[in-house]
Amino acid sequence: MPEGPEIRRAADRIEKQLKGRVVEHAWFAFEALQAEADSLIDLRIDAVETRGKAMLIRFSSGRVLYSHNQLYGVWKLHPAHEEPKTNRSLRVRMVAESRAASLYSASDIALLDADALDEHPFLARLGPDLLSQHVSAEQIQERLDDPRFRRRSLGALLLDQSLVAGLGNYLRSEILFLARLNPRHRPADLSDEKRKALAQIILETTWQAYRQAGVTNREAWIAQAKAAGETRRQWRFCVFERAGLSCHRCNDVIERQMVGSRRLYWCPRCQPVN
Repeated sequence: MPEGPEIRRAADRIEKQLKGRVVEHAWFAFEALQAEADSLIDLRIDAVETRGKAMLIRFSSGRVLYSHNQLYGVWKLHPAHEEPKTNRSLRVRMVAESRAASLYSASDIALLDADALDEHPFLARLGPDLLSQHVSAEQIQERLDDPRFRRRSLGALLLDQSLVAGLGNYLRSEILFLARLNPRHRPADLSDEKRKALAQIILETTWQAYRQAGVTNREAWIAQAKAAGETRRQWRFCVFERAGLSCHRCNDVIERQMVGSRRLYWCPRCQPVN
C-alpha cells in the first residue's frame, strides 16, 4: 500500500491538474453520492491535501471530497475528451476547465463539510499529517512523550496512524535503522536526547521520501549499492527489502522479521535490544 509520501505526491499531481479551476462535470459511481454530483458544478477547486493515506479535495463552497485508495485505488489525470486506458472500475471523475481527474478501484469515498472532517471515522483517528500540516520535530517529540504512546514498542507504534499520519511499512524500518533503535524499544526507554533525535528522523525521513520519490537512502550508500549491482528496489532504501545483504553502516547481515503482521528489516549490530 502506498504510504504518506506517495499519497502526497499524487495529491500534488491532482492539484497541478485542477487547482484554481472551476468544476464543469462531476460523476460518482456510488448511488449515495450521485445525487450530490450536480452540487459541485461551478465550484472552484481550492486545494488538494492529504491526511496520511487519505486525500482531501477542497471546493470553494467548503465541501470536501474525501477518498482513501486502500490497496488498489489509483487516480489518473487526463484531458476531459480522452478516456484513460485501463481495465479498472471508475469510481469518481472530476472535470474542471477541460482537465479531468478520475479515481479507479477505490471504495472509501465521501463528500463532507470542511467543519465536519474531524467527525469522519477514519480522519478522527489520525494524528497530524507530516506533509500537509506543517508539523515540527518538537511536536512529534511531544507525541512520543504522550501517555498514550510512550510505553508502546516502536515496532508497533510507528504504524499507528494516531501517532502521526502517513508512516507505513518501509518508513518504519528506515526510521528505526537511521535512529539506531530496536523495534522493541519504547519511547519511555529512551533518553530525552534519543527521543529528540527520533522525532527529527521521523520528520526528515518522511520528507526525503516525498521529495525523492520514495528514496530514503544516503547518497554514499546508494553509490556503494549500485556498484554492487543492487536493483533500485534495494538501493533506494537504507535497510528495507535488503534481508541477507550487508548493512551499509557496519557490514553485518540485514535481517527480516514480522512485527505487527508486517515485514520489518533491521541490523542486529546497529539496532541492539540493549
